[in-house]
Amino acid sequence: MAYQHVHVKTPLSLKILPIISISLFFGLWEFVVQSGIVPETMLASPSQVVKFFIYKLTEPNPDGAVLSQHAWMSLKEAGTGYLLSLLVGLPLGLLMGWFTTVRGMFRPLFELIRPIPPIAWIPLCIFWFGIGLWGKVFIIWIAGIVPCVINAWVGVKMTNPTLIQMARTYGASDWQIFTKICVPSALPMVFGALQIALVCCWTNLVGAELLAADQGLGYLISMGRRLAMPEMVVLGMVTVGLGGSLIGVIIDVLEKRLLAGIRR
Repeated sequence: MAYQHVHVKTPLSLKILPIISISLFFGLWEFVVQSGIVPETMLASPSQVVKFFIYKLTEPNPDGAVLSQHAWMSLKEAGTGYLLSLLVGLPLGLLMGWFTTVRGMFRPLFELIRPIPPIAWIPLCIFWFGIGLWGKVFIIWIAGIVPCVINAWVGVKMTNPTLIQMARTYGASDWQIFTKICVPSALPMVFGALQIALVCCWTNLVGAELLAADQGLGYLISMGRRLAMPEMVVLGMVTVGLGGSLIGVIIDVLEKRLLAGIRR
């Protein structure tokens, strides 16, 4: 019997309610600032943030760079650290999950470093790298490598033991079992690490730029605090949120396509 795919229409209320809730949120925000309930020195209204956004598109003052330069710097720092965390963390986690020698060699070091907050490395990074690109890349790498290792490790451990036993029965070597069974089995957890590592990298980037930077979205927020400009702070926060969400959506789409291609 052939089953037809039934397309379920989304109720109109589910389409309208998000629009209503967002409109109410921004309307209330605008009202409490414009009416003076919350002073403008403490919080900028949405209209002020939009005006400042338009201003920062072309004007580098008062922080020394236009918005696109700040965004590009943060994207470059986060992207470099994120890719390095994937390149190192995922293979290391997969190998640690299967090979006892690798686990015995690297797990003690990993367990020692894992509880240390990435932000705690900032003073050393300033000594080693200054306030340029590579100091923040190191902090982002430290933040992203932890979920990569853990997810890949757990993914290998979740491999069906029956498949491993069958492979051993047919004479497969440890390396063949690892590459042909464990790694494919761990792929859903590996792709999950992409999203978790992205969040860790992006949030720690902002923290690093708040303390040691001369450009970037975190630096924009920090300068807004120093100059007592709430609109600059909010603009930096909104840009960080939108940027992280956009990158997350892109990774989610790539993940679905790659998994669909593997299943075929």
